[in-house]
Amino acid sequence: MLGAIDPDRYEVIPVGVTRDGAYVLESDDPSRFALDPDALPEVVDNGTRVRWPESAVSRELRVADADGERSLGDVDVVFPILHGRFGEDGTIQGLLELIGLPYVGNGVLASAIGMDKHVTKTMLEGAGIPVAPWVTLTRAALEADRELWERRTRALGLPAFVKPARAGSSVGVSKVDDWSQLDAALEIAFAEDLTVLVESAVAGREIECGVLEAPGGGVGVSVAGEVVVTGRDFYDFAAKYLDAPGVELICPAHLGDGELFELQRIAQRAFEAIGAEGLARVDVFLTGEGFVVNEINTMPGFTPISMFPTCWQNSGLSYTDLISRLIEVGHARGPR
Repeated sequence: MLGAIDPDRYEVIPVGVTRDGAYVLESDDPSRFALDPDALPEVVDNGTRVRWPESAVSRELRVADADGERSLGDVDVVFPILHGRFGEDGTIQGLLELIGLPYVGNGVLASAIGMDKHVTKTMLEGAGIPVAPWVTLTRAALEADRELWERRTRALGLPAFVKPARAGSSVGVSKVDDWSQLDAALEIAFAEDLTVLVESAVAGREIECGVLEAPGGGVGVSVAGEVVVTGRDFYDFAAKYLDAPGVELICPAHLGDGELFELQRIAQRAFEAIGAEGLARVDVFLTGEGFVVNEINTMPGFTPISMFPTCWQNSGLSYTDLISRLIEVGHARGPR
């Protein structure tokens, strides 16, 4: 995004978050964050400390380093380009609301709903939107009555997927082809979250589309993209971010006019069902009985191989204009 944003319109202050949760002033060199499979980029502690405004009265960002503290100027809008816990789950959005900074994308509630797969599926099911059958597990529930939960889980059939309830980018996800693999899959998922979902595998085409709020209100839905998995068990982290082989991304997906219309209608309904704002990517399966929603991503990937910007580029909106649109909508909304 640093390489694609319009430099004639925006001055970017890159703020990184270290593994320990420190906010540091980062480099604005796009090559610094290139996706290299052998050495993924990492925000290291460079000794700087970005200071958020002290109250909602000010929008001034400051930075402290070895030479003292200085102003970075007033911030117009924050673009929280973060995945997973503490970034996509409403927590950073809550921080920005407390200090009165406008930001891009979904608010606290929609971010929290979208991050929690159990809550998302419950909300969508309540809105009459088809979702894959699932069972939600905790360690305490398993320990209290393992026989009951094993019976409910096995009723989903095979193959099944085991996922952390609140993680992103397919981290901690396993495919189970035999119930003897379940315990190992649960351990992998429980390492990421205290709550885990076991889902029925849905036989169908994996389709994705982007939903984008327009300046002044209303939303648009992009053309669809399709994920075709040929040499992997599923569309995992390596395929999403490291361009690993065995997955082909097709955009626009080959859909009939009626299928595309129905997909876009369902995507907009899902967006509205969780109270989304700004943007989202809606992932579905196209089965013989119709569309089944897999999940909603409230801050989808923006890498050069990510489906969200690709779908919008194929809908006539360039990567640079997409970023500008999102910033305009977030800035116009103002402090929440």
